[in-house]
Amino acid sequence: MIAKEVLMAGETTLPKMLRQNAAEHGSKLALREKKFGLWQGADWNHYYQTARRVAFGLWALGLTKEDTIAIASENTPEWLYADLGAQMIGVRVTGIYPTNPWPELQYIVKHCKAKVAITGDQEQTDKVLDALKFEGGMPDLLKCYCVDNKGMREYTEDHLGSFDDLLALGDAYRAEHPEADAWLDAAITEGTPDDVAIIVYTSGTTGKPKGALLSHRGIIYATHAYAEMVGLEGLDLETVSYLPLCHVAERCYGPVMHLVMSGKINFAESIDTVAANVREIAPSYMLGVPRIWEKLQSGFVFRVNDSGKIRKKAYDWAMAKGRVLSDRRIATKGDVSFGDKVMSKLLYWGMFRNMQRFMGLQNSRVRMCGGASISPETLRFFDIIGLPVGQGYGQTESAGLAFVQTDTSYFRTGSSGRAFPNTEWKLGEDNEIFLRSPGVFSGYLYNDAATKDTVSEDGWLATGDIVEVLEGDEIAIVDRKKSIIITSGGKNIAPSEIENALKDSPYVKEAIVVGEGRKFLGAIIQIEYDDVGRWARDNDIAYTTFTSLAKLPETRELIQGIVDEVNGRFARVENIRRFALLEKELDQDDGELTATQKVRRAIIETKFEAEIAYIYGGTKA
Repeated sequence: MIAKEVLMAGETTLPKMLRQNAAEHGSKLALREKKFGLWQGADWNHYYQTARRVAFGLWALGLTKEDTIAIASENTPEWLYADLGAQMIGVRVTGIYPTNPWPELQYIVKHCKAKVAITGDQEQTDKVLDALKFEGGMPDLLKCYCVDNKGMREYTEDHLGSFDDLLALGDAYRAEHPEADAWLDAAITEGTPDDVAIIVYTSGTTGKPKGALLSHRGIIYATHAYAEMVGLEGLDLETVSYLPLCHVAERCYGPVMHLVMSGKINFAESIDTVAANVREIAPSYMLGVPRIWEKLQSGFVFRVNDSGKIRKKAYDWAMAKGRVLSDRRIATKGDVSFGDKVMSKLLYWGMFRNMQRFMGLQNSRVRMCGGASISPETLRFFDIIGLPVGQGYGQTESAGLAFVQTDTSYFRTGSSGRAFPNTEWKLGEDNEIFLRSPGVFSGYLYNDAATKDTVSEDGWLATGDIVEVLEGDEIAIVDRKKSIIITSGGKNIAPSEIENALKDSPYVKEAIVVGEGRKFLGAIIQIEYDDVGRWARDNDIAYTTFTSLAKLPETRELIQGIVDEVNGRFARVENIRRFALLEKELDQDDGELTATQKVRRAIIETKFEAEIAYIYGGTKA
């Protein structure tokens, strides 16, 4: 068992942790994926030995310490085999979102000078082939190995191979070099905590993605500190992996947490089957981005609405009673009366137990929301039904989280919790938060200027986030410093709170508040196609496509009612005076969204020129 003080200080490496887990838990289940309708598992020994085969294969290709490989794939065991195998010999790993189009893949592979690409399937391989053909190609790339070669029988390119080919190459290298095992053992042992383990490219909401260099020390520290603060230690950890592994949150609180806790990872079949897979597995720990929690909530609510009047009334009554209990629990900081405890039990057995089981979360002890801000009403929904979802604060450059909510008896609305042990923080003049901890990154790849702008010589990370300090040294995120809107009247307004309030409605998928240098605030709104479509059908309103639905006057009236209701929650200067409805869905391929589905704010003024003209000029181009 790895000592707690070693983990807290990050005084080890991921390959060393894998080696130790294999030695201590060799035959224990480590990984599972679903094939042909059945869950099939691999133990720690298989995980470790397959990663070693990858390491030998990369050596055979001539890769050495501080070279880079790129992985473009959905979440699979092979992702982890390649990840840890590369790190065993000091090769850095960068992940690429499976949703990225080929120009974005090309930019990352060229920028990090990756020598090997691991692809998940034909679609990802085709992107690599396109990136090789156009706009200068990828001159450093030597080979591409694909995990699932279905549909690729006619591919004849010399630099293409299967993942099994890479493993076979490693086996041949090992057979030709009797000392290979000793060499690899030595390489793992000689790896240091401050070696760069992974390169995580930022989402690029305000410009080109930058490659953040994260060390073994940083990601192990951030992961273990989180596990200790939320009480995961001693838990039989079982998770469902579905968020992209190239994202720092999934990487740290999926595979790295798996190594820290010696737990089990179950790989979802696809993003479309997450809900079904979660119900099958009933994980003990659940990490979700806001969209997942919102979908779980709206999916159940619409199911109830379709289930008949009696069940609907029972649900509404239980939720109303539960909200009262939730309000009191928050007001008393978890110090609830005996009567409230009895009522909570009755609601659980009468309604909420079935809701938890329907979502597959009945065994979950810790639930976490990461990646972006989330609607307070969504968080309140899960608190009411007995599944409080914790929040935290951090960013790629801090190896994931640096603050987290810990007291599960109540979560203060809007709070991001307290700082991790060994994390220092301070506020700048404009309330920007600065962090210093073992989790702070090593800098940006090939970008010294950006590194100097972000990390001071004495290790303080300038986050670019404006915060408010709450009671008990908890913090609340106000907004990104670059996102603050200054109106022509000189008022500073944080748009995210208004945007989240609009997205409280199941009928609003995205909201972008505008108003920089203007007399009043406006909003560009994208409707939630499925939910607004269901509303239209229920009200006998005809439509054919997203565009026709968005253009309907009835749809505009529906959204106007939501805007009016939200305006009532804010001061007049923060009211949305006029809004424009998008007539198409925002799309990553069109450059409007990042791979994590965040709006690229850098392009708002140009991309949404027609909508802004309508809001402030009265006509729509």
